[in-house]
Amino acid sequence: MAGHDRVVSQRPEILFPLFAALTTLDGIGPKTRDALAKIGIEKPRDLLFHLPTSVVDRRPRATVNGVELPAVVTVPVTVRDHIPGSGQRPYRVMVEDAETTFTLIFFRAKAAWLEARLPPGSRRIVSGRLELFEHSAQMAHPDHMVPEDAAATIPAFEPIYPATAGVTQRTLARAVADALGRLPSLDEWARGDLLESTGWPGWATAIARAHAPDGTASFAAGDPARARLAYDELFAHQLTLAIARAGRRKRAGRASPGTGAIRNRVLASLPYRPTGAQLRAIEEIGTDMGGPHRMNRLLQGDVGSGKTLVAFLALVTAVEAGGQGVMMAPTEILARQHLYALRPLADDAGVTLDILTGRDKGRERAAKLRALAAGQIQVLVGTHAVFQDDVAFADLRLAVIDEQHRFGVRERLRLGEKGAAADTLVMTATPIPRSLELANYGDMEVSVLDEKPPGRKPIETVLVSQTRVEAVIERLRAAVVAGRQAYWVCPLVGTSEQRDWTAAEDRARSLRLALGEDRVGLVHGQMPSVEKDAAMAQFEAGEVGVLVATTVIEVGVNVPNATIMVIEQAETFGLAQLHQLRGRVGRGDAASSCLMLYGSLTDSAEKRLKVLRDTEDGFCIAEEDLKLRGAGDVLGVAQSGLPRFRVADMERQADLMRRAQDDARLLLYEDPMLEQPRGKAARVLLWLLEQDRALRLLSVG
Repeated sequence: MAGHDRVVSQRPEILFPLFAALTTLDGIGPKTRDALAKIGIEKPRDLLFHLPTSVVDRRPRATVNGVELPAVVTVPVTVRDHIPGSGQRPYRVMVEDAETTFTLIFFRAKAAWLEARLPPGSRRIVSGRLELFEHSAQMAHPDHMVPEDAAATIPAFEPIYPATAGVTQRTLARAVADALGRLPSLDEWARGDLLESTGWPGWATAIARAHAPDGTASFAAGDPARARLAYDELFAHQLTLAIARAGRRKRAGRASPGTGAIRNRVLASLPYRPTGAQLRAIEEIGTDMGGPHRMNRLLQGDVGSGKTLVAFLALVTAVEAGGQGVMMAPTEILARQHLYALRPLADDAGVTLDILTGRDKGRERAAKLRALAAGQIQVLVGTHAVFQDDVAFADLRLAVIDEQHRFGVRERLRLGEKGAAADTLVMTATPIPRSLELANYGDMEVSVLDEKPPGRKPIETVLVSQTRVEAVIERLRAAVVAGRQAYWVCPLVGTSEQRDWTAAEDRARSLRLALGEDRVGLVHGQMPSVEKDAAMAQFEAGEVGVLVATTVIEVGVNVPNATIMVIEQAETFGLAQLHQLRGRVGRGDAASSCLMLYGSLTDSAEKRLKVLRDTEDGFCIAEEDLKLRGAGDVLGVAQSGLPRFRVADMERQADLMRRAQDDARLLLYEDPMLEQPRGKAARVLLWLLEQDRALRLLSVG
């Protein structure tokens, strides 16, 4: 990887003006700088990719006569009379165009300033929003007032930018214009035949055109300027992934060939035969671990597809090779669920399994750390506590990371440092559409579990109006009396003044009144760990019939006797999250159901709930989720650590992603060190789009 690290070792001087302080731009002071930082704009480069989202049509017309008001108009006028304001009355300036008169309105304006800007008898071009007020056409505080010889300063289509409090459109436009003035002349990184076949402009021209739209068509994904910029973004991202993958293949790993002895004991102890998809994934992972290079594999599967078994068999392969394995979970609840699920398998196979969480203190923690460092703990299940500096393994061979979307890349980097050549297996319970898989995991090998274990019964999914909540409670009463259990999921822990959501605590109180104090448990993220564990343990033991919870039970919870899932205010949840919640039931032999209580439904919410009602296929749901929400909602940086594209639209430009991936891999094949002219240009692109940082971090997937 050393050679590839040099690919992006130092920012090129030609880009320095784009990475200067934001306050070096026209009109940007400290307050505006701080306001823009809230929307991710911290340097001139960021403004270049902060593209307008709409336009104001300011094409000039001869008269406002016949215009359907209110409307933005741009028209040449002759200034007639000034009528100063008094008290609550505004200052008025009467103007006349080619056919009619109207009034310019100014509040709290100084007469001297207005008389200087709009001398009586002068010709001016004014542009602004014209409205009717008491049957009179008025334009309050025109956006533009210029002499006729300055007409060119008013754009025919004025771009409108996503803004934030404290920053006006005019301030943004001035800053963008200054940033555009710093556009460097960069060598071309896109293939010549690609530019020729698509008709795309060069990079600098594309940036300039994107900031100067000539109508609504300029915002279409297929617009040549925007398509070019989207391709650049995708190409840089795919080039980063390709470099990371190439570097990983060259970097020596540590072969961990399994003997099959422990794995066979685990398989023999199972009361069922694994699915074909599980067996295929087990084989793929075993082959990777036995090879000389570090494994970096994604294991994705739907709810109930058996990822945990596959992961455990990978962990015992590490043990067979004489080493250790660790399974990392994002929450203590999930870590303990893994512990309970894996302990019987570990006991049958003779594998020493333990857990390390933030709750471990003092002597107990010290004893675990000594056992881990001595190799006496063969498989460790843990939370963030595994990251701490004093946690050392005797010989870490495999790190399994569950629910990867909840961890940042930096956290995965720290876990990778615990084993110098440890293999990595990332598990995700959220099926990923092919286009997103390509975007986010292009540097990883992928194993897909697309079958359910035999015996899984379909879950009846029903949409129920919130007005029928009493009938739902009666159904729960009957189920509890019959010895069954249920989840009741609420969207909030406490009350909200903005949204009329029933809080989990309030719902637990009402259900206890209806069903009995000792029949209802409560668990949410703000409870102390001891209380959460106690509530979960009671539910798992069957001591309470209904568990009221927030989405803390979204993943990992496994209670086969729970057959009913009630999701309150279901329209407030995302489609993938609803699918995960539904997957908490249907884990035993009895028929199960999911009741989605809804309040007021928007069109999109109704479509979302109907998708869930009509299918249990997580991959199908993921594709529909992408269509309904758009990729921007899926690729959140703050929450997931996945890339967010400023220009590219994953929903509409999946074909560009495929093209970018092919081009990136071809470029590295032809020029592995990016030393030829196009390769050097691509290095500059990586710096321009800040992929240098991602390149270093992607070494751990």
